Amino acid sequence: SLVLGTSITISSNHWIMAWAGLEINTLAILPLIAQSHHPRAIEAATKYFLTQAAASTLMLFSSMTNAWYTGQWDIAQLTHPTSCLILTSAIAMKLGLVPFHFWFPEVLQGSPLTTGLLLSTIMKFPPMTLFYMTSHSLNPTLLTCMAISSAALGGWMGLNQTQIRKILAFSSIAHLGWMTIIIAYNPKLTLLNFYLYILMTAATFLTLNTIKATKLSTLMTTWTKAPSLNAMLLLTLLSLAGLPPLTGFIPKWLIIQELTKQDMAPMATMISLLSLLGLFFYLRLAYCATITLPPHTTNHMKQWHTNKPTNTSIAILTTVSTLLLPI
Repeated sequence: SLVLGTSITISSNHWIMAWAGLEINTLAILPLIAQSHHPRAIEAATKYFLTQAAASTLMLFSSMTNAWYTGQWDIAQLTHPTSCLILTSAIAMKLGLVPFHFWFPEVLQGSPLTTGLLLSTIMKFPPMTLFYMTSHSLNPTLLTCMAISSAALGGWMGLNQTQIRKILAFSSIAHLGWMTIIIAYNPKLTLLNFYLYILMTAATFLTLNTIKATKLSTLMTTWTKAPSLNAMLLLTLLSLAGLPPLTGFIPKWLIIQELTKQDMAPMATMISLLSLLGLFFYLRLAYCATITLPPHTTNHMKQWHTNKPTNTSIAILTTVSTLLLPI
């Protein structure tokens, strides 16, 4: 159902079809979130359902307003200013952009790591496609404001977290800020940023799923379990932060370049400075995962070294998410 919903949305030209795909997607991910029957998971599923239903309704409303005024349902021809505004807020709710970001960390924290991976990658794909198709008619000033505030809040709120899934949720919000700031000027860069973000996040989530770590304190003891994997986790996290020799630097570099071309150097400076906040908590994760070696003060059981070979997909994803730029 997830694949079906996603493919319906990304291949549709008609607003109703796009909406139907989004609805199928939402309903298909709910059992995956509520899988463990834990009250926290049920709460996350409920929150997710309410926000996504509201966002889908808003999207339907904006397309209907547009159809009412212009007489056509084509996604690429969204011309009426009111419907553009409503659509922007609907997509922001779908993706978790500031000011509609509150549901995302909560939902991610309540769901298992694999579902968290789906939520932060696949589930962002259909709204991103709609964003891409309508980007030429949306209001650039509004998008820039939302992008800067997303980067700021994603950085600031991630600083004080101890739960890894919440940290990854805030990192996702900050990345979405980078994608949104450029979409009105060069949407292809948004897609590039999105794809690379998917690669790096998938590598991080799958690694964490292998070593079964969900808190910073448990992450401190995982180096005994799979040392080489942990060493690569350090590089993947720094790549997510966007440090120069690694893959994550490509989109940042190109976006800053494009913003400077558009005479938006102050915005580029601002969003680059705000990404330093993100760098701080990625470094905290990396520090807990790889750099702190015992003896340290937290009393935890040492974990057994696993001799299972690392999953091939993790190996490929990690390699790609660190080495694309050097290659």
